[in-house]
Amino acid sequence: MKFPHLFSPVQIGPYQLKHRVVLAPLTRMRASKPSLAPRPLNAEYYAQRSTSGGLLIAEASPVSATAFGAPAVPGIYTEEQIAGWRKVVDAVHARGGVIFLQLWHVGRVSHSSFQPGGALPVAPSAIAISQELKTSTADGKVVAYETPRALETSEIPGIVEAFRQAAKNALAAGFDGVEVHGANGYLLEQFIRPNSNIRTDKYGGSIENRARFVIEVAEATAAAIGKDKVGIRLSPYGVFNDMPLYPEMEADYTYLAGKLNEVGLVYVHLVDHSPQGAPEVPASIKRTFRNKFKRTLILSGGYDAKSAEADLATGKADLIAVGRPILSNPDLIERWKSDAA
Repeated sequence: MKFPHLFSPVQIGPYQLKHRVVLAPLTRMRASKPSLAPRPLNAEYYAQRSTSGGLLIAEASPVSATAFGAPAVPGIYTEEQIAGWRKVVDAVHARGGVIFLQLWHVGRVSHSSFQPGGALPVAPSAIAISQELKTSTADGKVVAYETPRALETSEIPGIVEAFRQAAKNALAAGFDGVEVHGANGYLLEQFIRPNSNIRTDKYGGSIENRARFVIEVAEATAAAIGKDKVGIRLSPYGVFNDMPLYPEMEADYTYLAGKLNEVGLVYVHLVDHSPQGAPEVPASIKRTFRNKFKRTLILSGGYDAKSAEADLATGKADLIAVGRPILSNPDLIERWKSDAA
């Protein structure tokens, strides 16, 4: 076989996978309106990509009505949404796939038009995304980002609870686990990064404080459904959604790697946005997670079969997540196996 490591079996928590290619979470904006529940098209899409017994990470799904920042993305906080996702999961399981749901809160990457009652989006601090960047309103107008409302300390446990309940809802829908979205400039990463978090309470200042919310979410979801069924996605050195680099970043993410290992999550999923023009994630960061986080490590970012095989063969990762190639080629696994175009 041309790619023996890529197509070797692997155990992730309680699940046996037949190969090491993961469907990365990809926002599709195909949910029904106004329920924001998945519909038959969602089930067809995931079923097409679930052959060959691999892991799929379903698209980011808001954990509450206030967690949205884009139109027609499927939620995971109502019975109707749970029922819609159940059809997706059943379709994937019928084809032998394992599927996790990515849990999402966008924080300041939203607009009042998406918020209940037209309220301002919430964030760690009242710091807007750069006015040079634009967003869309619920009715499609292109506008500057609004200045979000800083969360009160007393409100943060409620958001942790929303993640906990969303994890339980995901299992009620039949998902095999969840991935906490701690990447791409959304709420969890907004707490981690000092440019978006200037709080003076126990959630701001030192990295121990800035990482507190992330760890609380990880602990709560793991306690709700079991740590073998919870992963997390992180984007160190990512700059998406106005997340500039800063000198302490490597030290901060080194701290986070150790803390997530203590929580005992089933995997960490590191995304490298450099193929899309962002700074490259240093190899030292990837090695840090490989060494400090003792369970499964997933890497993603611009992989093809050859580069995925190389990083698996040298032990840099346990699984490789791919997005765009499998988006346009639902049968990507069979294409890579046969070295087809």
